[in-house]
Amino acid sequence: MTDPILRKFFLGFIQIHILYHGNCKAFYGSWMIEELKNHGYDISPGTLYPLLHRLESDGMLVKEEKIIDGKIRKYYQTTEKGTEILHEARRKAKELFNEIN
Repeated sequence: MTDPILRKFFLGFIQIHILYHGNCKAFYGSWMIEELKNHGYDISPGTLYPLLHRLESDGMLVKEEKIIDGKIRKYYQTTEKGTEILHEARRKAKELFNEIN
């Protein structure tokens, strides 16, 4: 993703994707990187983790640390505010899709 304009659009899509999965169940960062890769997004940990921290700081995600195989793994889940944002984003995305399709 070299075009800076496309990068901005895709980061918005990625945030919606993150909120969606966090609304379904808690996830950890490396799982999300693979999930996004399955959808054609090549995102590095250096891009994903600051994005997760920003969504957490904005009150859209909550983080829980669990010890798995002796290591701390951070799980993220969508908050009530994040769910509200997700529903609004879905509504706007559907409206836009219907208009441009």
